[in-house]
Amino acid sequence: MKLLSPSSEDLVRLNALYPQGLHQSLQQQLTGWFTAVVAIVAFIYGLFAIDFVPERILPGLLKLGSFVMLMIPPDPGPSFSTYLQSLAETLGIAFLGTLIAAVLAIPFSLLATRNVLPIWLVRFVTRRFFDTIRGVDTLIWALIWISVVGLGPFAGVLAIASSDFGAFGKLFSEAIEAADRKAVEGIKASGGNRLHEIRFGLIPQVLPVIAGQVLYYMESNTRSATIIGIVGAGGIGMHLAEQIRTLEWQHVSFLIVLVLIAVSAIDFVSARLRKSLMGTA
Repeated sequence: MKLLSPSSEDLVRLNALYPQGLHQSLQQQLTGWFTAVVAIVAFIYGLFAIDFVPERILPGLLKLGSFVMLMIPPDPGPSFSTYLQSLAETLGIAFLGTLIAAVLAIPFSLLATRNVLPIWLVRFVTRRFFDTIRGVDTLIWALIWISVVGLGPFAGVLAIASSDFGAFGKLFSEAIEAADRKAVEGIKASGGNRLHEIRFGLIPQVLPVIAGQVLYYMESNTRSATIIGIVGAGGIGMHLAEQIRTLEWQHVSFLIVLVLIAVSAIDFVSARLRKSLMGTA
């Protein structure tokens, strides 16, 4: 296929429409080059900081290959039913933790939105509170709650709920702020009060978006529930850590396969539901 070169009139029109994209100033060019140089220097420094030695890669890959050979074939042994129960417990931890976080985050997210609460101080405090909560990793929350309520799935549910509460608060508040004001103005013009504006003007617009975000986090938290189980927060992660310590590599590979199958199934279902919700929105 023959490519057509733009005419002089097209170039003039493009220059008029996109002057910044076609002709960068000297300052923009220097900023781009400076950013690239800083990124390269940071990358090289990072390699030295982590003691990166190319000679260690090949022996490490050979050792990894030997572990993989020990994992084949995956074998649950006599603990098949126990592993399935632990997988169901992991899914329950992910589901309950995500649901609790979403339910708690919805009312608090309203306090962080400009089009719901005009008080700047309350919005600022609420947003910094969300930043603080989500700044702590789920694994750290698991260690904290294990110290508070003890070992088991209850600590896992609280860990995921705590971590996701901050993330949901930020995401929900941003979705509410991006909602169309026309519906709210229509309800206000028809005599509705502030609660009516939120209930019938804002919530119906953002509900599909919120539901899609919750479904995505529910899928992601299946993996998180496995990780926090390693430190004693219940679920299949506890068995995974135990089998690794006892060098039962065939059991380890079977547990990994179980987690992969569960995550893939949840990902497939949640992706379909998210598409349906986005289509409805």
